[in-house]
Amino acid sequence: MSESQLVLERCSGSWRLAGAGGGLLDLPNAYLGYLQDRNYSPRTIRTYGYGLVAFCRWLERTGARLEEVDTDAVLAFLSSCRHERVTGRPGPNVVDLQGNRVDRLAATSINLRLAAVSGLFEFRSMRSPETPNPIPKGRPSAWFAPGERSGLLAHTKRRPAPRSRLRLRTARRLPRALTPAEVAALLGSLRCRRDLAMAGLMLYCGLRSCEVLALDVVDVDIGARWLLVHGKGGKDRRVPFDADLASVLSGYLLTERGESESPALFLVAKGPTRGQRLSPAGLRTIFRYHRGIAGVGAGAPHALRHTFGTALAEAGVDLAVMQALLGHAHVDTTARYIHLAPTHVKAQYDAARTRQRDTNH
Repeated sequence: MSESQLVLERCSGSWRLAGAGGGLLDLPNAYLGYLQDRNYSPRTIRTYGYGLVAFCRWLERTGARLEEVDTDAVLAFLSSCRHERVTGRPGPNVVDLQGNRVDRLAATSINLRLAAVSGLFEFRSMRSPETPNPIPKGRPSAWFAPGERSGLLAHTKRRPAPRSRLRLRTARRLPRALTPAEVAALLGSLRCRRDLAMAGLMLYCGLRSCEVLALDVVDVDIGARWLLVHGKGGKDRRVPFDADLASVLSGYLLTERGESESPALFLVAKGPTRGQRLSPAGLRTIFRYHRGIAGVGAGAPHALRHTFGTALAEAGVDLAVMQALLGHAHVDTTARYIHLAPTHVKAQYDAARTRQRDTNH
């Protein structure tokens, strides 16, 4: 059977693998249904589904059986992923600045496939304890950071899950913040209040682009200047905003949004889908167009959120407050922004060196 016959499709709101016989897809589809029953987001289920498509295609191509997969077979699958060519990318003679060929899968993409396969076998072991998981576990992904719950509330900590020993090493890149000149140029290119409000929510409140698009009108309290943000993993949080952003939001609601049956805050302004909730593709198109006009190549929506996090770190905001504003599940993620605050770090370093010299003298 050719690989093109095995695909991931969406049927009645559920993601399912289709196109293979012999019962190969029974366990993967049961696993995807299990994720849906546990209220995983559709994006997560789709990502895991594509990882399982790649694994099942590899099983078909090599003639291996799912019931007989062991650690060596998983290692062979990962080796196949490392040598897989991505169609539509430049040829094998093109390399990036790190020396990696750009027509191959990134390490993060391979680790996503590994996570999907690992979850599949954990699900199988949960249903049939006598069948072991062929993917060995390693150390926990992160240690508890200072400032997390302790004492009587220690039982409420998020327990870090052990990571697989088969994970590929990935470069730990720090998020890039926009300079004040880049921010001014990008905001100056935005003409309508809707786009200014969306940019302001990411730049001055630290919202993710998906959180901006998920906002409803009732989630915005302009009088009290509070937002009810629906974050990742079904976690809601309250985020304040300032008077300037309140003015932009109020102007958008009064002059641009208009009447609509949709509860969404940000709507499509024109075209066949006018009056419907703005889609992620629509938001990306808006910012792609305006960063081209402004000459800010790094002005992607998420860069605005990184700029907000960096500004908080440079202002010396407490790490726990930053975590609450940004909606991070773990404080280690928030701590990355501390490394992006050279002004704050240098000030603290100079102060420490001054105290050290005074003590020595």
